[in-house]
Amino acid sequence: MTPRERVLTVLNRKKADQVPWFGDLDYWATSLITRGEKPEDFKRSDAYLQWHRDLRCGFYLQGYFPFKEIIENCDVRTWNEGRKRYREITTPEGTLRECWRYLDISYSEGHEEYLLKSEEDLPAYNFMIENTRYEPDYDFALLRRKQVGEMGVVLVYTPRSPFMHLLALDAGIMTIAYISSSAPEAFAETIGLMRKKFTEAAAIAAASPSEIVMTPENLSAEMVGPKYFDRYMKDCQTEWSDMIQAAGKFSCIHMDGTLKGLLREECGIGLSFIEACTPAPVGDLAVGDWASYMKGSETILWGGIPGIYFTEKVTDGEFDRFVREILSVMRGEPRYVLGVADQVPPDGLAGRVRRVADLVDEYGNY
Repeated sequence: MTPRERVLTVLNRKKADQVPWFGDLDYWATSLITRGEKPEDFKRSDAYLQWHRDLRCGFYLQGYFPFKEIIENCDVRTWNEGRKRYREITTPEGTLRECWRYLDISYSEGHEEYLLKSEEDLPAYNFMIENTRYEPDYDFALLRRKQVGEMGVVLVYTPRSPFMHLLALDAGIMTIAYISSSAPEAFAETIGLMRKKFTEAAAIAAASPSEIVMTPENLSAEMVGPKYFDRYMKDCQTEWSDMIQAAGKFSCIHMDGTLKGLLREECGIGLSFIEACTPAPVGDLAVGDWASYMKGSETILWGGIPGIYFTEKVTDGEFDRFVREILSVMRGEPRYVLGVADQVPPDGLAGRVRRVADLVDEYGNY
């Protein structure tokens, strides 16, 4: 079977010839482009899919939102100062500003200043949300459909759910904790406004020329927990998953942190699968214990190999032992996809990525 045939067979809850192996190589590719080892257009090119073929690694993830976000009736200004990237949004209710700093050592950027800083910013933030609209932007999905072939599937993103959007992008967990405690009604109103608008974008994603629609939550149980999940996330995720599956597509979320505190809850949503599941010793739950947290659920779990295992910080022998141990669990029943948890890092080794397919051939047959 091809990588595409394997993963579609398992996602349809049937048994393939062996455990599907699919890796997120996007972050690694970004670092190679930055270092001049790959061309600027590498990730959009046919060569990117050939790279996956050469590495014998199934393709699925490209960090792509199939819609344009258009903020109206506001003055939106962006600029750079050295390694810092700013965005300022002026509304009739006040001005919002954020700052991201690029870190050379990690080939990524992080917040120095969040857009939403306190309860006082909610009127301006609400105005911005209410005056945002979305338009379909399917060109990249159509390109990927031509490129992917036997190596995988086409995946697109919805927005994050409103709570996770605030946590990961616009406010941070401390501001969320303060506002939801000190002004719960105002916070709930903002979440409601966001859900209404974000659902418009999610519907565009569900209608896109793709096979999988992911809500890229970047979820970790120690940051959210059952209380926040039940109050602010469960209904939204359920609505979107139902909508995606009604459109004939597979639904999933990205959960790349600790699992114990939320895996049961997420397995109860009705998602097709949960992606980037990170096991112990990097996460908090061994692969062999995953099944006990999803009893009664048909949700498939996708992940298993922490990113650091693809670097020289882990020996070849330990890498082989760890992957064999994972496969001894995953080959028992077709409810897993072997993947990276959550990305091959910038110091990843090509030989390690290639080695996974060899191990699956030897130890991954059902």
